[in-house]
Amino acid sequence: MRVAKDSVVSLEYRLHLGDEQVIDQSAPGQPLAYLHGHRQIVPGLEGALEGMSTGESKKVVVAPAQGYGEHDPEGVRTVPRDMLPPGFNPEPGQSLMAQTDQGNIPLQIKEVNPESVVVDLNHPLAGKTLHFDVTVREVRAATQEELTHGHVHGEGGHHHG
Repeated sequence: MRVAKDSVVSLEYRLHLGDEQVIDQSAPGQPLAYLHGHRQIVPGLEGALEGMSTGESKKVVVAPAQGYGEHDPEGVRTVPRDMLPPGFNPEPGQSLMAQTDQGNIPLQIKEVNPESVVVDLNHPLAGKTLHFDVTVREVRAATQEELTHGHVHGEGGHHHG
């Protein structure tokens, strides 16, 4: 079977930014399982996997527009320190989740000042070209339950308790 919309793909991957320094990868013997065609991985990688079969490998380069998007300067904001949790001691480079009306959003602390903190709401990989080394370990048709729930069940996927 080939990778196509509504298939479950188990994928081993390594991710770097062109310098071979791995910044993310699947755990040995534990491929990432996802539902293809349902926007569960970055679009550029998903498109490159289309049509691949079990056992096939390739190198995929994903431009920012097809990855985590371009870095948006509007996403860098200065907020009063009193907006941070009580007792929290912010330091540059820290990541945390902010609760908003739209749900939880990740942010990274860029700069700490006496009365304010500069935060970046962009994804940490926004504006970066992504380099993936991927191997398809398994491709199968998704079950109706997986399609209804919108995620993979079983090995490498979601478990309902």
